[in-house]
Amino acid sequence: MTITLSRRDLLRASGLAAAGLVAVGGGSSLLSACGGGGGGGESGPIKVGVVTDVTGAIGYAGKANANIAKMVVDDLNSAGGLLGRQLELVVVDSASDPKVGVTKARELVEQHNVDVVLGGITSAMRDAIKSVIVDRGGKLYIYPQLYEGGECNRDIFCTGPTPNQQVVPFIPWLIENGGKKFYLPSADYVWPHTLNQVVREQVVKNGGTVVDEEYFPLDATDFGPSVNKIMSSGTNVVFTTVIPPGITPFLGQLYSAGFHQRGGRLACVYFDENLLNVAPPEHMEGLASCLDFFDAIDDPFSKDLAAKYQQQFPGGDARLAAGSAVTGMYRGLMMWAGAVKEAGSLDKDKVRTALSHAKLDQGPGGPAEMVEGENHVRMNMYIAVAKSGNYEIVEQLGAIDPEECLDGLK
Repeated sequence: MTITLSRRDLLRASGLAAAGLVAVGGGSSLLSACGGGGGGGESGPIKVGVVTDVTGAIGYAGKANANIAKMVVDDLNSAGGLLGRQLELVVVDSASDPKVGVTKARELVEQHNVDVVLGGITSAMRDAIKSVIVDRGGKLYIYPQLYEGGECNRDIFCTGPTPNQQVVPFIPWLIENGGKKFYLPSADYVWPHTLNQVVREQVVKNGGTVVDEEYFPLDATDFGPSVNKIMSSGTNVVFTTVIPPGITPFLGQLYSAGFHQRGGRLACVYFDENLLNVAPPEHMEGLASCLDFFDAIDDPFSKDLAAKYQQQFPGGDARLAAGSAVTGMYRGLMMWAGAVKEAGSLDKDKVRTALSHAKLDQGPGGPAEMVEGENHVRMNMYIAVAKSGNYEIVEQLGAIDPEECLDGLK
């Protein structure tokens, strides 16, 4: 059994060799966390598929997703596995390209016949692979990343934050701690377009105005005209959804124009600890983010989990972080494992029913609970501000409902 990610690519992409990368012949590799080989069906290992961007523009996030999946599966196996069987983790690299993602997702469901699929980071990736997994593959799919909302298929479970958990509580704070004039420089794909509708609505609702809303190709490097508009318009808050690789030149050009020095506030709801090294710290000083986990959280379980992760996967380029979908991957795997135990079976209908009300008493950022009938998670949320290259939490928002799929699942 193989996956198409080469051994050399895996070794280069992350420290997975030290974490148990096993060669299985032919120059290919399998991330295996099971005690035995082969199988499926009623015997052999239970197969967990992860499709994520180990390479490409957001490879930092994909590496961290592969890492946390490996750590969780190892822990589950050390505790005896599920249903008396060990788990086998199969990771495929979607390479930050939705077209590649479709091919890799098909490999998971057709070649490896996995029992569940987790992964996808951008909404463009999720939209590309979900039909392959759910409609044609007949599998349950767990999407771990923060996103724009609206995913209401009964076989898809979303374990990252939604706009009601990020944007709705964040905008009033930004107006109070930044100002009323907002500018929305954005990447040109589904997440920013849909998210910005909520941003604009909340800005206006809270007494602010949106100066402009612009969209750029993912690989854009020249933001000069937009930066000029930001500076000349007296914009107070730059709420950006520009993503790598474009985010680095954008931050640099905004800083050089003097936005920070005049007291402007940067805001970005996906910006986590993995992004704090994409530009010099001064370019991100004061950047505010609203996420379900930050390193600075004073929660014993979260601290222990982050320390364990760092010990197994040392280095700073693929950290346990929320905006990189790592916390959602942890929640998704643990909730699915709990659902399998409750169901006493891998039967999809039984697992789906159990997963629809899954709970975690402890997790990154605190407890979490799947809201029945919504397939989204109630979780704790936090606002933090970047200071000298680290985040400081400025507000603990408590547990917030996702407020998704209120008209029901399809």
